[in-house]
Amino acid sequence: MTREAPSLASGDQTNVSKVVSQRVLDPVERASEILFGLIMVLTFTLSIVSTEAGRTDVDAVLVGALGCNLAWGIIDAVMYLMGARGERRLAASTLREIQRAESPAAGRAIVADQLPPVILPALRAEDLERIRLHLSTLPSDALEPRIGREDVLAALGVFLLVFLCLLPVALPFFFVEDVAFALRISNFIAVALLFLTGFTFGRHVGRPWHTGILMVVIGIVLVAIAIILGG
Repeated sequence: MTREAPSLASGDQTNVSKVVSQRVLDPVERASEILFGLIMVLTFTLSIVSTEAGRTDVDAVLVGALGCNLAWGIIDAVMYLMGARGERRLAASTLREIQRAESPAAGRAIVADQLPPVILPALRAEDLERIRLHLSTLPSDALEPRIGREDVLAALGVFLLVFLCLLPVALPFFFVEDVAFALRISNFIAVALLFLTGFTFGRHVGRPWHTGILMVVIGIVLVAIAIILGG
C-alpha cells in the first residue's frame, strides 16, 4: 500500500502565491550576508596604519565603512527582491507550461524536470500525474509575481545583516583612544563573528567547529584579496 501525498485544500489553492513567495532567509543566505558585511568593514579597518593613524584618520575610515556597508546593504536588499520576483515569474511560467501541455505525458515531463534529481527516482508515473492534475486545476493567477510582505521582511533582514556587521567591529574605535589597541580588539571581534557565523551554519549542515574555523580562514583570505586588489 502506498501512502498518499498530502494535497492542498481547495480554500488554500488561491493562496499558493503566498506560500511560494514566503522566502525566509535560510542558513546559507544568512551566513553569506554576514560574511559579506564583515569583509566589507574589515577592508576599511585594516587599512588603518596603527602606528601612524590619528583620530581624524580613524573617523574618516569609519565614515567610509559606514557609507559602504549602508550602500551595499541597500543594494543587496534590492537585488534580493529582484531575485524573488524573478523566481516567482519563472514559477508562474512553468505552471502555464504544465497547464498548456499538449498531452498529460508532456505535462508530467515538465513536472519531473522541475523536481530535484534526488527525489525524482522515488516518484512513480501516477505520482507525477497526481501533481500534474493538481497544478492543472490551479487558477491562472495562482502564482502572481508580485512582491509580498514576506519578501520585504526578508530583504530587510538582508540589509540589517550587511549593515549591522559594522557596529561590533567599529565600536572599539569609539571607546578606545589607543588606535593600535582598538584595531587589535576590532580584529578579534571580527574573527569571533566569523567563527560564530560558521559555527551556527555548521550546526545546520554538520561539523560546526570545522565550519567555524573554515569560515574564519575564508574570511581572512577574501579580505586579503580585497585589500591587495585595492578593494
